[in-house]
Amino acid sequence: MSTETAAEHGQTAGQYIVHHLTHLNSTGEPQTAIVQFSVLNFDTLFYSLLLGLLTVFLLYRAASKATSGVPGRFQAAVEILVDMVSSQAKNLIHPEESRKFVAPMALTVFVWIFLMNAMDLLPVDLLPRIWTEIYTAAGNDSHSAYQRVVPTADLNATLGMSISVLLVCLWYNIKIKGLGGWAHELISAPFGAHWALAPVNFLMQMIEFAAKTISHGMRLFGNMYAGEIVFMLIALMGGAYVAGAGLSGPLLWVGQVLAGTIWAIFHILIITLQAFIFMMLTLVYVGQAHESH
Repeated sequence: MSTETAAEHGQTAGQYIVHHLTHLNSTGEPQTAIVQFSVLNFDTLFYSLLLGLLTVFLLYRAASKATSGVPGRFQAAVEILVDMVSSQAKNLIHPEESRKFVAPMALTVFVWIFLMNAMDLLPVDLLPRIWTEIYTAAGNDSHSAYQRVVPTADLNATLGMSISVLLVCLWYNIKIKGLGGWAHELISAPFGAHWALAPVNFLMQMIEFAAKTISHGMRLFGNMYAGEIVFMLIALMGGAYVAGAGLSGPLLWVGQVLAGTIWAIFHILIITLQAFIFMMLTLVYVGQAHESH
């Protein structure tokens, strides 16, 4: 729900949404491209690093405060997560040595993505409004005070995480099968070890790696980006309430409260499910790297 309305700043609905979908980036100007390798989105970097540190702190605190007696609520919640991830990792990755690294990584990925997704539950204008006050206090124009607070609604972040998973998979392909064994697999699967089929096999392997990596990042981005836009549309009802007159104004305010509450409750399921799916696909892809064709 909105704490700062489009009507209060003389913006149209389209301008309000475009402003809220613009990153604070290294160019200082609005960027229309979703992915640009020469541009740094400072807001995505800041919030993802901040929440990454929070993830490490929470897991470290749970481990340091763990007792063999009756656990508290926080320890019990973490133990449930650990058991869930360990169980899934055991089903998908059979070597115990690999699970010692992959299972903690998957747990960290789940908690980190959940926290980044949960930023979508904050009021749409809360942190952008705070940033605007700081930005204008420094003598800058408020119209260029861009701020996005959901890192997973930035394709640069989600593709970065999926590429990191790809690198882990490549490492385990080489570690488990050896460089020569993996190279042989690249030209012999899926159609067989025949010299005439080697180029086709290699091309299919590259397409598979690319498809898995892109879809891994796009799935998380698409769901969170869509959820972010829905929250903005609901926030616009508050702006219409400010601009409205007569009976329509209060009805729009009630509609904003009801729609925002219902969507936020439903969105809790989405942010948890998307974190779980990303974690599970990480385990699946790393597990596949241990298998031979």
